[in-house]
Amino acid sequence: MGPAIGQTLPLALGIAISPVPIIAAVLMLLSPKARSTSVGFLIGWILGIIVATSVFVLLSHVLPAGSASGPRPVLGVIQLLLGLGLLFLALRQWRGRPGPGEEPALPNWMQAVDHISFGGALGLGALLGGVNPKNLLLAASAGMTIGGSGLDTEGVILSLVVFTLLAASTVLVPVVGYLAASEKLAAPLDALRVWLSRENAVIMTVVLLVLGFVVIGKGVGSF
Repeated sequence: MGPAIGQTLPLALGIAISPVPIIAAVLMLLSPKARSTSVGFLIGWILGIIVATSVFVLLSHVLPAGSASGPRPVLGVIQLLLGLGLLFLALRQWRGRPGPGEEPALPNWMQAVDHISFGGALGLGALLGGVNPKNLLLAASAGMTIGGSGLDTEGVILSLVVFTLLAASTVLVPVVGYLAASEKLAAPLDALRVWLSRENAVIMTVVLLVLGFVVIGKGVGSF
């Protein structure tokens, strides 16, 4: 189980270092309905990651059989494609960054956070956690890695739990922290939101580039 967790650790961090869901969570924590919407968003975020990763764990079992340490060319091809997809997203992030002196524009849905319901926050968290292209590619690579590691059912479940907790940590920590000490965290969270909004494109470009090459390396190693 240790090797599977080790191999998926950078992928979990790639999901965790996602400025958009962190900004969304912070906006909800600063909204009038902070407690209900932030909890709904956190639950949806965790569910989205679990479902997306689990689907690819299951899909890995329909690939041609092979030992965990031996060549698995089909898995290698899939990982190469996933890595190339991450590099493409990195390029798109870099090309879409704001110009000098230009303020980054928030998506329209972020501007409506004050009016979102618990169910809406839950659905939004699930979409950002498991359906957006970047997270889907990372969850796919993690799921293929866990499913192809030769673990028994218990090992797969534990690896999936560890991966999900690490991937969800950057939303989990501020939500739980705010619920425990809302007055003390309001100002730091707002400062974090401003910084992440400004540096979103650069952060994601670097993260996607690094993870793209990591996943490509895994793919090459599967041949």
